[in-house]
Amino acid sequence: MSAKDTCELYCYDEAKVSRVQSLLSQHDITVMANMFKALADETRMKAAFALCQENELCVCDVANIIGSSIATASHHLRTLKKLNLVNYRKEGKLAFYFLEDDHVRQLLLLASTHSQATSGGRK
Repeated sequence: MSAKDTCELYCYDEAKVSRVQSLLSQHDITVMANMFKALADETRMKAAFALCQENELCVCDVANIIGSSIATASHHLRTLKKLNLVNYRKEGKLAFYFLEDDHVRQLLLLASTHSQATSGGRK
């Protein structure tokens, strides 16, 4: 760490610090962090992004899209379900997954837009 990327004198804006600390205490940061941890896994991100493209997909569809076994796709979808990012419905012997709400879709689409802007559209 160089001296240029840190404060050389310890001081802080008490009003700003208090305001932000108050806001932090009003939000469940652990839930927010866990959401990003779940999406930090490339396979789960692929599954979630696939669900952005379609209203719902069965586990078999997701497995084929992400190039995994049905068991692996199911495992990742269950993880996303536990964090309330996706939900599912049963139709006979099939399980169809969908994004829990539009906030999740917006988050994923923003991440996609950001990644394209920073990578110049490269894969």
